Amino acid sequence: MVIATPARTHAGLVEAAARAGKAVYCEKPMAITLDEADRAIAAAADAGVPLQVGFNRRYDTGFHAAHEKIRAGAIGTPQLLRSLTRDPKLADPGRIPPWTIFLETLIHDFDTLRYLNPGATPVEVFAFADALVRPDFKDRGLLDTAVVTIRFDNGALAAAEANFQAVYGYDVRGEVFGSAGMLTMGDIRRSHLTAYGPDGIGAACVTYDQDLFHDAYVAELADFTECVRTGRAPSVTGQDARAALSVALAAIQSVTINGPVRVGDTVA
Repeated sequence: MVIATPARTHAGLVEAAARAGKAVYCEKPMAITLDEADRAIAAAADAGVPLQVGFNRRYDTGFHAAHEKIRAGAIGTPQLLRSLTRDPKLADPGRIPPWTIFLETLIHDFDTLRYLNPGATPVEVFAFADALVRPDFKDRGLLDTAVVTIRFDNGALAAAEANFQAVYGYDVRGEVFGSAGMLTMGDIRRSHLTAYGPDGIGAACVTYDQDLFHDAYVAELADFTECVRTGRAPSVTGQDARAALSVALAAIQSVTINGPVRVGDTVA
């Protein structure tokens, strides 16, 4: 079963599907509280069904290759990491729930940073956020610009950022600087064609996430199908979703108190 409903319905639907004996693919976020996440994970485990969560960047060729190189020690020990998401626009700000930038957008970046720092755990967060794109919606709790700094237990420092006014296209990139080198990933260009002319140098840009991550979307669903067919455990688990949610909740609390927050010290 594929769950791609509004975020606040995900956890309950995961539980219901698991109780019905269905293998579950759930779009992120799997839950919006840690209690919900724990119940969803437990339901799948008790039913013995696979639970995969839609963190598609793990299936992008560039991000996946970076992960493998980091695991192999190609750039030494990760020290500085960066992940960014810049959307072209706010689709319908009047219908966007508060804290969406953390729970539904940056949650991708939080998972990506864990993926690019294999074996390490985020331990502390300091986040800043504001309504710079649509300040008229700030009093409703809609924040559209954010930067989150993260400290990992292996000493690495990371930054995640998001914004909803990338007028040039859909922009998702990552960077990992290590003790023996650096890796960058993500390319907003639609192709590797660059045009040179009297008006300057230009390249066509990707406009939508479906354009940038088409192959990754196909790959993650193919992986889920293979899990169902063979019984193999999913590559992206409910525990991965819970870990990213823990960072998102810490970021929300950090913005609320305007200070650093230990990951896991948030209200469930």
